[in-house]
Amino acid sequence: MKRFFLTTAIDYVNSRPHLGTAYEKVCADVIARYKRLAGFDTRFLMGNDEHSQNVYKQAVEQGLDPLTYCDQMEQVFRTAWKRLDVSFDDFIRTTEPRHKAGVTEIAQRIYDAGDIYEGVYEGWYCVSCEEFKQEKDLVDGNCPLHPTLKPEWIREKNYFFRLSKYQQPLLDHFRAHPEFMQPDMRRNEILRLIEGGLIDISVSRAGQSWGIPLPWDRSSVVYVWFDALINYASAVGLGASGDKAQQMFERWWPADLHVVGKDITRFHAVIWPAMLMSATLPVPRQIFGHGFMTMNGQRMSKTLGTIIDPIEAADRLGPQGQDPLRLYLVKEIAFGGDGDFSWERYDERYNVDLANNLGNLVSRVSAMAGRYRSGVVRPAAAASDQLVRLGEQVVVDYRKAMDAFALHEGAAAAYRLIDATNEFIAATAPWTLAKDPASADRLTQVLFDTAEAIRLAAVLLEPIMPSSSREILRRVGASVEGLNLDRDGRWRADGERALLQEGPLWPRRDTTAAVGDQGRSVPDTREHSARGSSEREGASEASGGGAPRALENGASASGAGVGPRANKKESTPVSEEQRKSPIVPPTLAGAPALVPTNPQASPEPTAAGAKPVPPPSPAPVSDRISIDDFMKVELRVAKVLAAERVPKSNKLLKLQVDAGTEHRTLVAGIAEAYEPDALVGKTVVIVFNLKPAKLMGIESDGMVLAASPDGGHPKVVTFEDPPPPGSRVR
Repeated sequence: MKRFFLTTAIDYVNSRPHLGTAYEKVCADVIARYKRLAGFDTRFLMGNDEHSQNVYKQAVEQGLDPLTYCDQMEQVFRTAWKRLDVSFDDFIRTTEPRHKAGVTEIAQRIYDAGDIYEGVYEGWYCVSCEEFKQEKDLVDGNCPLHPTLKPEWIREKNYFFRLSKYQQPLLDHFRAHPEFMQPDMRRNEILRLIEGGLIDISVSRAGQSWGIPLPWDRSSVVYVWFDALINYASAVGLGASGDKAQQMFERWWPADLHVVGKDITRFHAVIWPAMLMSATLPVPRQIFGHGFMTMNGQRMSKTLGTIIDPIEAADRLGPQGQDPLRLYLVKEIAFGGDGDFSWERYDERYNVDLANNLGNLVSRVSAMAGRYRSGVVRPAAAASDQLVRLGEQVVVDYRKAMDAFALHEGAAAAYRLIDATNEFIAATAPWTLAKDPASADRLTQVLFDTAEAIRLAAVLLEPIMPSSSREILRRVGASVEGLNLDRDGRWRADGERALLQEGPLWPRRDTTAAVGDQGRSVPDTREHSARGSSEREGASEASGGGAPRALENGASASGAGVGPRANKKESTPVSEEQRKSPIVPPTLAGAPALVPTNPQASPEPTAAGAKPVPPPSPAPVSDRISIDDFMKVELRVAKVLAAERVPKSNKLLKLQVDAGTEHRTLVAGIAEAYEPDALVGKTVVIVFNLKPAKLMGIESDGMVLAASPDGGHPKVVTFEDPPPPGSRVR
């Protein structure tokens, strides 16, 4: 079996993990899970870097022995990674005996090769970076990564590694293996650095006890960066004795991929391979430098108050909130570039990508399978060639993206299939096929094809959302164990599927208020542009519940909306003058007609040869309203996200709509004119500022505008070129 060994940078334990730390771990985990799905024997290594002087200072400040402090912090980090469902196979600490053995082995090899010599270092040292800085590295005299901290000028006896000796070997390796450092922009940065000339670097610190002693001079400890880099090899047996350790090292080394932040690519792509060359060990096959994570455009910083706890971010979306967080980090940020996080955007993408799109798709298909085929579907006719071809192409694109570690493109490929499946449902209209007995087989096949498309998309999303993908597979009657991309990542045209109708996978979140940077609630004041509306294309989960009774006072059957308001009655008395009026305006669906239909408005049949009697001229309108009165009515554009019939009613539908700034529940008396699924995705007009009314246990918050021809079914007011939800209608 092919093997794949990947690592992340090990983390300093002088502070708790934040979302920037988590981003690297989640992305590496997605790669590890993808490799397992693709059939690789995969080993995924993470760990903690504990020999930092900053760690030592933290322990002293807390009155703890350094190792005791590190033991406590290990549990903090492990808890975070468990909450985010990070599936590492090994977790190394630099205080472990196995790591000390590996450091001693490599340090001695390099020393024996004549590549370490004693000297005196004099220059700038950044305590926070724990790195020596050259004058040209400083910005206004300060470290660019820690601008509030003044570097220290130090002079001490050090041992130096002859990095300059490996300038040409490194250049040769980079040119022979362009894939060695990725993405290309990072490769170019490192190439320029090497071409500009390398200087020898310090690999020891004198007069310190917290660290691993040099094997040839125990008065000095190994410099923390030199120490930390070796973890990748010590974790797979380097320095350990015995045949088993040797076999392990030969099996897993060199590493296939180091995933690190862009600020430490110099250590991993220059110093680390040079160390390995000196020690006559193979260099890693590839290094990937990802970008920084910012919070509302600012770098994550305790000083700036822009640190985000990844556990808080996951818990915000419920017990399974790790999967929405993982999807956000992968889908919203191009792997390799910088990415930004905001609570507002986080909530928005949850509703758009999961609640309204994928989650609603699973619920709709399961509900239709239950309604029309008792939950069981099987092939019954020719499959949809277009959907099948798209599914096959999506898998090709997904593999290509994931193999290149373009994780965001892999997620986008899976979502292309999800979006196409929603469009396929709209085009085939299963609710219409269900009315035609001659289309029975076609209906069954449509339901089977949509279930199969969902299954395939869930397989592709498994590395990104492992728990949720398995739940989706269970709901569409597919196997969840032992997934394999070669076997499960292709279109299956046979078999029987028993679909399950259960609660929403991702209940919609109320985004009228968002959590601010400091955890406080702030009002949602987003501007809803054309881009914003395009991001709300998905339909959300169907929700259950009752609804008000139909209005049967002679008003239009278009009744939809909340019904009458303040007095909570189901009808408003209609005067005789109004009843005789021939004016028939559009009605607010669910409310009594503003001016009910006049039965005398249409001409009566006439005797043969007689001239038809024209309808009477409209009577003068005595109670015209002023523009000020009209402006009190706030009409807004809304998009129907979900629709379902109201139990025990032939006329009412319960609608979930996106009104721009919020989602609302409406009850519409249009069930005789529309199948619920036919309304999903339609853009309608609602009365936005009516007081909610609770009818039959449902609070209906608005009215749908509809026109009701005399004796005909209501027609909702819609648009040829819909404006974005939330737009005012004037």
